Amino acid sequence: MAITIKRDGYGQVEPNHLSAPRDGRVYAQLPAAEDIKILENGMFVKYDYAAGEVNFDGDGAWMLVYNEEKLYDERYQMHKHWAQKVEDSYDGKIYPRVFGIVAGDIFTTNTFADDTELAVGDDVTPGDDGFLAAGSDGDVVFRVVKEYTLPDGQPAVKLQCIKA
Repeated sequence: MAITIKRDGYGQVEPNHLSAPRDGRVYAQLPAAEDIKILENGMFVKYDYAAGEVNFDGDGAWMLVYNEEKLYDERYQMHKHWAQKVEDSYDGKIYPRVFGIVAGDIFTTNTFADDTELAVGDDVTPGDDGFLAAGSDGDVVFRVVKEYTLPDGQPAVKLQCIKA
């Protein structure tokens, strides 16, 4: 059976088993490149320390964007309503919190391009725009291990890192 990811709002992440908080691979020191105006949870960026920024095409390792959400009225807002945006920053820069990924890490997400069709056993990897896309030829590869639903009812998949 296949699941079609069609997001209503911004990308979401449920950290089922991520090693980064326990082994210290949580980073938030570098600003996003000037051409990045929005980062959604579940996107991937390269932590390009030599260039002094996170970007989509640098020499750094791919890392998972997992920012703390700022939901100011939970009666009217949900996880899908939040993304980190340049327009919301005080200095015109965004500083994402990113997690280093290792083989075996597991998380649930819907951060794919709309109308992405996936099935258990499919492989995905970060695309040139930071969103996950079908394929297994990237530096980091995840396998779909379960079709899932997020708390707000949106379709999602549980991924396990099989190559990092």
